[in-house]
Amino acid sequence: MRPLVISGGPAVGKSTCARRLAEEQERGAFIDADDIRQLVVAGDATLWSGEEGRKQHVLAARNVAAVARNLVEAGFVVTIADVVTVEALAAYRRELPECIVVHLAIPLEDARERAATRRVYLTDDEFDLLHGLMETPPEVDVVIGVAGFSVDEQTDAIRRAWASA
Repeated sequence: MRPLVISGGPAVGKSTCARRLAEEQERGAFIDADDIRQLVVAGDATLWSGEEGRKQHVLAARNVAAVARNLVEAGFVVTIADVVTVEALAAYRRELPECIVVHLAIPLEDARERAATRRVYLTDDEFDLLHGLMETPPEVDVVIGVAGFSVDEQTDAIRRAWASA
């Protein structure tokens, strides 16, 4: 199967679904782009902190794509969780051209409810800003509205989109 990139705002279920879908494979690998971003331990900048943050966001997408290419070459089915901006999408298209990008959409209030059930990594302002950035996704392959979906329903919807791509 083609590498799958799942995008969306915070608490939409990117990592949960991408990990589940990878675990279903005989040889599956899951890459969380946030883990790649955390490789920068000095001089790191966030997406919302200006030009340097945007550059590092794209660098992370390029690095994720490189790891994904290596895993695909080794015979793994790859799923990726990332916040895909227009610039990051261009990097994925260039560096991992066979990938399919699925954007998960959810209203802010639903995302806040989901976030209340998990560990907090973002301030409320950062959460709202990231959610706002993802309200209008770039030109991805598929957009799935997941408001009111259980994790199973959401994973099923992504699985169907991935299989039909």
